[in-house]
Amino acid sequence: MILSRGGLLVAALLTVRPAAAQEAAEPIADNSFLIEEAYNQEPGVVQHISTFARPDGGGAWAYSFTQEWPFHGSTHQLSYGLPILGEDGRTGLGDIALNYRYQLVAAGDPGLHVAPRLTLLLPTGSARRGRGAGGLGIQTNLPVSVRPRAWLALHGNAGLTWTPHAENAAGETAGTLGFNLGGSAVWLFRPKLNALLELLWTRRPEVSGPGRTVNQGLWLLNPGLRWAFDFSSGLQIVPGLAYTVALSEPAEPDALFLYLSFEHPFRH
Repeated sequence: MILSRGGLLVAALLTVRPAAAQEAAEPIADNSFLIEEAYNQEPGVVQHISTFARPDGGGAWAYSFTQEWPFHGSTHQLSYGLPILGEDGRTGLGDIALNYRYQLVAAGDPGLHVAPRLTLLLPTGSARRGRGAGGLGIQTNLPVSVRPRAWLALHGNAGLTWTPHAENAAGETAGTLGFNLGGSAVWLFRPKLNALLELLWTRRPEVSGPGRTVNQGLWLLNPGLRWAFDFSSGLQIVPGLAYTVALSEPAEPDALFLYLSFEHPFRH
């Protein structure tokens, strides 16, 4: 399936080394698509991020809006995420995320960056309709970023999600603990044109009965592109696109993934 659905792009990303990335312009330091990069917002700069995913076949889709703000400098960052989910002609809000991130390590532009995140997941989505966990959740994630070469950036993530009182569509409840692990490589063909290859594993627990859960593992391979437009006002617009390939059995549908970021200065 990989060779027939994007294998040519994956092979190209793995074999090409773009020397042109060593231009004087500043490279994109943005969020990857499925993987979180460990760069907090600069002081006085806010970012608005939209993503859209539509699996092959059927009418399901998922949209999310995230807004990231620096808090008293770049060491602390506050953000929130609003997911909107659609299926079978019905649309509704998912579980809202309230995030705090601490820039633990920031060793210059090419050096090591580490920024642990703590998230409160509000049960705003309907568990009966499959849009939410049905209970308050806590999520942690540890993003690590480094640029070993001028043309290459590497990012890794590890985290967990704990929901003490999750609920299924039948109204049954149980505690769930999920895990995520993944990484991405970003090739800087130009400072403002990047190719990405991401690999993500998640263990997604689901409530199977009162006090009982079942775990489902999911592997995702996500090759994509992103590019940037810079304006004299300080605004940077970063569109991106990817094609998400599900590697797990039983097979999940592959999906088109779209990304759009607006980053600009704001007045304190």
